[in-house]
Amino acid sequence: MDPPNLYPVKLYVYDLSKGLARKLSPIMLGKQLEGIWHTSIVVHKDEFFFGSGGISSCPPGGTLLGPPDSVVDVGSTEVTEEIFLEYLSSLGESLFRGEAYNLFEHNCNTFSNEVAQFLTGRKIPSYITDLPSEVLSTPFGQALRPLLDSIQIQPPGGSAVGRPNGQS
Repeated sequence: MDPPNLYPVKLYVYDLSKGLARKLSPIMLGKQLEGIWHTSIVVHKDEFFFGSGGISSCPPGGTLLGPPDSVVDVGSTEVTEEIFLEYLSSLGESLFRGEAYNLFEHNCNTFSNEVAQFLTGRKIPSYITDLPSEVLSTPFGQALRPLLDSIQIQPPGGSAVGRPNGQS
């Protein structure tokens, strides 16, 4: 019996602040943040991410965010592309519909963490998933929460996954 095919799984990490979080967070929040993280999962030669438009995909590094600031090796998976796309389609119809997006509680990092666990059994780094609670633990974060809750993020440059003809 042949050994199963293994497919590499990468986490692409982008700093949406382009370095400003590192410079301004001590002044604004009273604590050091290294970045405002957007993440995606790269597997089966595509990059998959979640935003206010739902689940999208593009060639790796193909959003207008450009190349990632860092790439984390999450591991490898035996999950075939066909099974993975079926899984994404079901997520796109349930947990990760565009209208379910919330900057603090249900965002791109929540998606990346869910998908990483499905594919490899491993979570993404906690410095990424803990960021919202770190911001909200500060007085400034609490003051800004109503404004930040209204923000919808959808990195441009991807195409819809799991919706017929790209419909939302």
